[in-house]
This record gives sequence, structure tokens and C-alpha cells, in this order.
Amino acid sequence: MLAYLFVVLGIIVHVVGPGVTFGFTPLGASLLFFGANRSRKEFLFLLPVLAAADVFLNSKYGYAFHADQMITLAWYVGACFLGSLLKDRIKPLYVIGASLALSVSFFLLSNFAVWATWNMYPKTFSGLTACYVAGLPFFQKGIASDFIFSVMFFGVPLLAPRLSGAESHRRQAL
Repeated sequence: MLAYLFVVLGIIVHVVGPGVTFGFTPLGASLLFFGANRSRKEFLFLLPVLAAADVFLNSKYGYAFHADQMITLAWYVGACFLGSLLKDRIKPLYVIGASLALSVSFFLLSNFAVWATWNMYPKTFSGLTACYVAGLPFFQKGIASDFIFSVMFFGVPLLAPRLSGAESHRRQAL
């Protein structure tokens, strides 16, 4: 249930967030957490919802659904699969490594898709390099938000029982 809650939060922030959250979004971390805690069959349930959110965002900003977004949709599923590698192996170093892999993979794939499908950059190595350089400010925020939200999302299930147990011990003492 918590995995669905985090994904809903991630989608809401993804849709509302661009001007509000300054580029910080929990979507990637929520998909990582979802993958670590839900079955692979459930990944496909998320795809239509994520696609609808992207279609809504495109219409909001006056863009048509474009080929580069197919890469983004594939990345959403890939983020869940990356999270599934953490099943039964949720350790701080693994979560941090998966969070970094999440950020790097999104940066590489999304910028490559922009370069390949749009006419913003020449279809040369220098054009691809320019596209990646233009994406660096977003990459920094992506790393930070994926790390922060991954630590939070994976930490909640570990801390919640301890906090509730501490509260019950405090009540017994009173």
C-alpha cells in the first residue's frame, strides 16, 4: 500500500511540480520503491497512469505526445525493474547505488531521446554532447531528488515500527 501511496505522490508532484518544486521530484524514487516492494505484474498497471500524466503535461504546455516520451515510458518500467533488484536486499549502500543508477540512466536516456527525436541539436557527436551539457543543471537536481526521496521512502518502513514502538513504551510508562 505504501508503494502505491508514494507513486501517487510522485505523479502528483510530477504533474503539479515544474514551477513549484524547482525540479525536485519524488517520481523516480517512488518507482524504485514500488519495484522493490510490489510484484512485476503490477508495473504494467502504472504505465497507463504515467502515460496519462505525461499526456496531460504535454497538453498543459502545448506539446504533442512525441517519440522521445516512449523512451521515458520505457524508463519508468526500467526504474521499477531496477527497484525489483532490491527486493529482500534493502541495504543503505544498495539503495544509494540504485538511486544513482536511476539518475544517471534517466539523464542519459532522456537527453539521448531529445537529441535523436527533436531538431534542437545537430545529429552529430558535438550535437549530442551539446544536448547532454544543456541537461546538466537538471541532472544535478535529479541526483539530489532521487537520493533524498529514495532515502526517505526506503527509510519510512524501517523507522515507522520503531517510532510506534517508542510511543507505546512511552504510554506504558505514563
